[in-house]
Amino acid sequence: MALRKRYLSLDPLISLGQAHCPIAWSDWFGRTAEMEVEIGFGLGDFLVRKASRHPERDFVGLETGWPMVRRTLRKIALARLSNVRVLQADARMAIEWYFSERAIHRATVLFPCPWPKEKHSRHRLFSNGFLSVLNTRMAEQGEVRVVTDDEPYSRWVVMSAVGAGFEASWQVVPPGYMTKYERKWQSLGQERFYEVRLTKRNHLALSLGEEVPLISRFVTHLDPDSFAPKGCRGDLTVEFKELLYDQKREKGMVRCVVEEDRLLQNFWIEIVREPKRWCIRPARGCAIIPTRGVQRALDLVHEAALRTSADSG
Repeated sequence: MALRKRYLSLDPLISLGQAHCPIAWSDWFGRTAEMEVEIGFGLGDFLVRKASRHPERDFVGLETGWPMVRRTLRKIALARLSNVRVLQADARMAIEWYFSERAIHRATVLFPCPWPKEKHSRHRLFSNGFLSVLNTRMAEQGEVRVVTDDEPYSRWVVMSAVGAGFEASWQVVPPGYMTKYERKWQSLGQERFYEVRLTKRNHLALSLGEEVPLISRFVTHLDPDSFAPKGCRGDLTVEFKELLYDQKREKGMVRCVVEEDRLLQNFWIEIVREPKRWCIRPARGCAIIPTRGVQRALDLVHEAALRTSADSG
């Protein structure tokens, strides 16, 4: 694949469409080694420096934004590193689904958004629920390090760790991580930062999400003009956001948002004309985790398609 010079190589990038839950990291790295994870690696400077200093360890970076992923891929290639892999994914989803129990030895988060307003507190990453899930993915005595410019946020992280199987310590630290945000705060005169270290002391036994085998649905008749799937709310939420239909190709597309437990997925369901029936299935190319929520979305689309047949009769 020909790439523009700013990319250099996509080899360290793991596409979620390629990945199975949990990821067999030894297959991707070609070895078994201690694993470190950086959540929200930004421009990738710390991730690349750390991996360069510790070739005996494997490093996984999690980031949601493609511009940051793109820049980091270039830095990984320029440093000629083979011990770094990158996932473009939200940490809440990735930690639970793509790492097996006790897989992570160290995790680092540098200058996460503190979401200081109370009404936005649900957006903060290090809730007790997230830390409980993270506990199950950390090796025995594994360590999580959180560095922030916001003292109230650091204290909140310490409080969130209560009951999550970690021993928390807190300290003021000088600059030293050389990240974009650290330089920003320094330019504004800040020289004190706050570090929280969470050391795993006991392993939590949690009931976490699990994959289910997805079952495609079929109908013999579909009237696109009366087709109107309805979502649901309860222990899981399914919403239908957009409907598309190509009359010439006899193919429909439904955009779904499914929220269940700690997982939010946004994907398309396709309704495809076959010789004697219509097939309802997740759209080809969508990177989804097969869960009961996805199956529920398929079933709701199926029910809506059946209603068009009843209405036409």
